[in-house]
Amino acid sequence: MSIIEERRTEVRAQENTYQIVVSTRTDEDRVVPTPRVMITLEAGGPGGEPVAEGSLDLDVAVAATVADLVADELLSATGGGRVPRRRSAGRPAQQGRPWNEEMDAELENRWIAGEGVAEIAAYFERTPGGIRARLPRVGCDPEHPGCYLPVPPSRRTDLDAAEPS
Repeated sequence: MSIIEERRTEVRAQENTYQIVVSTRTDEDRVVPTPRVMITLEAGGPGGEPVAEGSLDLDVAVAATVADLVADELLSATGGGRVPRRRSAGRPAQQGRPWNEEMDAELENRWIAGEGVAEIAAYFERTPGGIRARLPRVGCDPEHPGCYLPVPPSRRTDLDAAEPS
């Protein structure tokens, strides 16, 4: 066994003190070394009496899922209600990330060329709602595929008035 990283935390919550140790390690004696996570918990009450102790030994690939399941079940069992699930599993890779000028130009080109919202969302790895929200920022009309937004009357110039509609 080889420890890659270890974190120790002591937290006081209400009248109890919790000591949590999370160690990431590999089992080098296995044919294929796999990363593992060991979580050890000890908790003492106000007088130092033990109120909780235990450990989990998990494959790294399932650690986040196990953490979510344990949190959900603990809250359900104690009447605390369910915790909303993290969205990261089905979330597009670029959702919430900033746009740059090149991406804006590509978005505009694809929209004006007649590409649909779903195809553009897949290309940029974003949600369809994110694409619809970004289209007006690059001057495109999200309600009319392949069209630019009209120039508002307050910003029209003599050149705009001379162009045929």
